[in-house]
Amino acid sequence: MFVVVSLVLVLIPGVGAKLLGARRWISVGPIFFQPSEPAKFGLILYLAKLMSKKEASILYFVPLAIISALVMLEPDLGTTLIIVLAGAVQIFVSEINLLHFTAVGILGGLATLLLTVTSSYRKERLLTFFEQISDPLGRSYHIRQILLALGSGGLFGVGLGASRQKYLFLPEAGTDSIFAIIAEEVGFIGAFLLISLLGFYVIKAIIIAKNAPDKFSSFLALGIAAWIGIQVILNIGSMTALVPLTGVPLPFISYGGSSLVMIMFATGILLNISKYTIYARTKK
Repeated sequence: MFVVVSLVLVLIPGVGAKLLGARRWISVGPIFFQPSEPAKFGLILYLAKLMSKKEASILYFVPLAIISALVMLEPDLGTTLIIVLAGAVQIFVSEINLLHFTAVGILGGLATLLLTVTSSYRKERLLTFFEQISDPLGRSYHIRQILLALGSGGLFGVGLGASRQKYLFLPEAGTDSIFAIIAEEVGFIGAFLLISLLGFYVIKAIIIAKNAPDKFSSFLALGIAAWIGIQVILNIGSMTALVPLTGVPLPFISYGGSSLVMIMFATGILLNISKYTIYARTKK
């Protein structure tokens, strides 16, 4: 309930703070709170609770649709994709009817396409993905600066703190584009190590889900694994021009209190599930 209320409040002028053309934050004095971040965990938690008590049903998509629609109204397509895909992973493993899952998936894909082509800035991002060499000082400026940062890093990087692209060349250098700065400073080797660590986190979370002591814990751990994994893929994929540019933070790395707090909270939940799994095995 808190998640839904906060997502509604952020859309109300005077309550939600409008920054960079979007209403994604609630301002409480000097503190800015982003409701879409706890919405990710809140939906995962709610779906896990539903799946642990009821048989697989197409009704699982109802809370997923409500939360996604509210986040999309901000607007925030990147976060919406994370929420939809993470929720879809949970629903898929709940043994739902594949025909129902496929039908909803097709409708979701068509809705995403419609939202993309009917929005000028999203349409420009999609066109930029296919035409990265056109308009270097306009719509493709961001991605070209990202590629310059990656290319400048080479194998071992230019050195910690020595990035040049972070000095007003690369937009959002401390948040969405932080991976490009890291790759520039520590090179391919350092970037590969970072990706390996994030990949290890996701794999470990999947293992915890597989060995969880009950259904609720299993679905919850899997949802967290899907959330972090999908967010990593979207961020790094957009920073390496493998997917259209998407404004989502890199877990554990990007600047942003709301995102970091919720990811650390989710990590604590994973550790708790892991602890009880070990305890259950010990008793056997």
